[in-house]
Amino acid sequence: MASNLVSRWFRPRVFTQLVSLRLVRVPRQKEAGIRLFSSDPPRENVSRYPVPNKKDLPFDVVDLMEEVESKGGFLPNVFKALSHRPAEFRAFFAYYNELMNKETGGLTKADRELIVVATSTHNKCLYCVVSHSALHRIYSKKPTLCDQVIVNYENAELSPRESAMLDFAMAVCRSDTVTEQHFQSLEEVGFDREDAWDIAAIAAFFAMSNRLAHLTDMRPNVEFYNMGRTPKDRSKDKGKEKGE
Repeated sequence: MASNLVSRWFRPRVFTQLVSLRLVRVPRQKEAGIRLFSSDPPRENVSRYPVPNKKDLPFDVVDLMEEVESKGGFLPNVFKALSHRPAEFRAFFAYYNELMNKETGGLTKADRELIVVATSTHNKCLYCVVSHSALHRIYSKKPTLCDQVIVNYENAELSPRESAMLDFAMAVCRSDTVTEQHFQSLEEVGFDREDAWDIAAIAAFFAMSNRLAHLTDMRPNVEFYNMGRTPKDRSKDKGKEKGE
């Protein structure tokens, strides 16, 4: 399962963005009594719950975390925070994989990430908004759309299909009464009932994820903030291929 999840979490386009980022060096804990200066880099803030040492974690959890970090260039803090409870860690990422990386249905990768951004904005989840905005920028090649959705998805430059999708996701997110009109609105733009389930399941799963992030005070990795905002300069790659 670990290799499958990693290969899908960091697909080639995402991986290229991740490895090109400069890793932030986190300072070691200062000795007691030593004053921290304003010029010192801030300490890494992952979770208000203890993050276990690798030596104390089950092998399969460590294996997944190491694969993600080695292939992506950094380890997203959600892996660290949820490792506090290894059994729940496994269940979380198994369901995440089923929802976000499935190859069937009418939702694209970018669609799925947009749902997460819109519903997580409603739920005021900093971690999910920042991290999944980054993934949406990479999948969609639209560096500003998520910023618009975060402010007000109803005023964002969305297609009719995307608008209907987010209307339905937000109805589920707000626990509105779901009616046949909701399904009809989706069907008018090309979604079917199985797609509706996917949209609702993503909204529901991340409602849980958002609340865990609030509980743990989970913070986004700084690497996420700039991912996908500027197109990669492919001329540099061509120059390397030519030996320039």
